[in-house]
Amino acid sequence: MNARRLMLPIGLFLIAAAALTAWLYVRALQPQLELGVGYGARVACACRYIGNRPLGSCYKDFEPGMERIQLSDNPATRTVTASVPFIASRSVTFDPLLGCQPAPLQRR
Repeated sequence: MNARRLMLPIGLFLIAAAALTAWLYVRALQPQLELGVGYGARVACACRYIGNRPLGSCYKDFEPGMERIQLSDNPATRTVTASVPFIASRSVTFDPLLGCQPAPLQRR
């Protein structure tokens, strides 16, 4: 019976430890992910609006390791957004004179 009473606290401790480890891991990777989504947004914007290619084909221009980055496109504003959900996101807007320009960073 004592072993059964210990299972709940041990299980909760293991879940909390796993959550903390995951949070620390994501926090350590965040600067690289923010850099990656910025680069991905610029590459995808050039692919989409300078190269006139469909957004789906722009993934071929990514470097190895950028597979987790997701792209979305707003044709009305000519904006491409690259993101790693819940961690990092960056938008780039195409300007006919200046090319693909990143949106100003939002400070947290």
